[in-house]
Amino acid sequence: MEVQGRSRSCLIRCVSALSDKRMAEKAQNRKDFKLSVTKAAEIIKENIEKGKSITLISHVDADGLAAASIMGKALAREEAFFRIRIWKQMDELLVEEIASEEKSLLVFSDLGSGNLDLLSSKLPEWDIVVLDHHQLIGKPSNKLIHVNPHNNSFDGAREISGAGVTYFTAKAMNELNVDHASLAVVGALGDSQDKNDKKKLFGLNEEIANDAVNAGYLKIETDLIFYGRETRPVHKALAYTTNPFIPDLSGEEDKCYGFLSNLGIKLKNEDRWRTINDLNIEEKQKIFSELAKYLSSKRLPNTIAFSLIGTVYTLIKEDRWTPLRDAREYSSLLNACGRMSKSGLGIEIGMGNLSGSLDEAKEEMNGYRKTLAEYMDWMTKTPKATEELGNIYVINGMGVIDELMLGTIASIVSTSGFFNENKPIIALTSTETGMIKVSGRIPNNVLDKKLNLGTIFDKASTQFSGSGGGHDVAAGAQLPQGLENEFIKLIDQMIGAVKE
Repeated sequence: MEVQGRSRSCLIRCVSALSDKRMAEKAQNRKDFKLSVTKAAEIIKENIEKGKSITLISHVDADGLAAASIMGKALAREEAFFRIRIWKQMDELLVEEIASEEKSLLVFSDLGSGNLDLLSSKLPEWDIVVLDHHQLIGKPSNKLIHVNPHNNSFDGAREISGAGVTYFTAKAMNELNVDHASLAVVGALGDSQDKNDKKKLFGLNEEIANDAVNAGYLKIETDLIFYGRETRPVHKALAYTTNPFIPDLSGEEDKCYGFLSNLGIKLKNEDRWRTINDLNIEEKQKIFSELAKYLSSKRLPNTIAFSLIGTVYTLIKEDRWTPLRDAREYSSLLNACGRMSKSGLGIEIGMGNLSGSLDEAKEEMNGYRKTLAEYMDWMTKTPKATEELGNIYVINGMGVIDELMLGTIASIVSTSGFFNENKPIIALTSTETGMIKVSGRIPNNVLDKKLNLGTIFDKASTQFSGSGGGHDVAAGAQLPQGLENEFIKLIDQMIGAVKE
């Protein structure tokens, strides 16, 4: 018994020492990340002080638009000379276009880490700052300042988004930029980084959320996560919820109205429609319970129902009756602007220029939701739209799905239980430039930690004169038309090899 006691005591000390070591490593990683942020901030401020112009280039999705808005507001606060450009993806066309222009400081947000060799080789004499969170491909030149959480052992797919990296840089430029923290939360949610217990942000994202709470801009609570929970009638909020996608309810206002009415939910208070925020606990519990039964009747997993409850992030200084008050709705609005080729509109909203732009963005959101519902309906009713291979599911959207919508469709399908088995989702479509665009997603319940789509897409695309990369759970690629079938076969083989 004495030996056992000593062994147990030794084990406890060893576990404690290991825990202390990990905490120390995490603290050092955080310190190193903040040092890289500070260096980037100093370079940007030096250029501002010298009166040099700055070109800010960001991605077209919600995270990219939030990142561009954060840095745009930070630069405006410093009275800098700058312009903002939004791009679908980093490629040689973009870099060659930049190279032909007059030199300025280039600041990339939510872009760049997957194209370090391209930037270094094509723009060797340019001063460049990259603020990104995607997996690294290539090596930066000496003139390129590279801020990326992966450099410091943080997970860029789960712990911080491009908007988050940009926020920390803006905060290092000026502490007053803490007022942009809630917009970084919007970016993280737009990048689906709430895939944790109770759909809560964690890691560096949690630090950003705490900044926003402490500065008086954000409230965090647990509730039903319906789209438009603060602004739309309950039946519309249910109909507008597409992630997760609820068969025969998502996109169907009349059916949602009937579903809720049959439950005895009071949808109007005198002449005003009630919102999710107006419902009491019993009503919310009843809706959740019946939705769980409904989804079960559709033979969908319980996880789909439970994804309708989670952590809600409310921007308390925004007007309650606008889509900017709920952070997820805000991110959807930005995403709609980008995906509907209205990225400039998204930047206007992100930078606070709401006069006229907010109503226009709402219209774009209506069109965006309608288009998504049509694509999902098309996949449901078109047998040839989807195919199951040995290790993946394939969505063939050639000539049907718009390239800007492809990633969103892949994300929705990966979280909706659309397919029977848990396999990575690979979606493809044609682009306006005659290329093939591919988006890949790994569902949450695929637990193989060795599987890294970003690395697989990078390696596979180079064999077909293309390019690819991203995160371990979400990636994209582009390659010439005519090679898509062989590319998909190779992806299937590479994923299968990882599983063996």
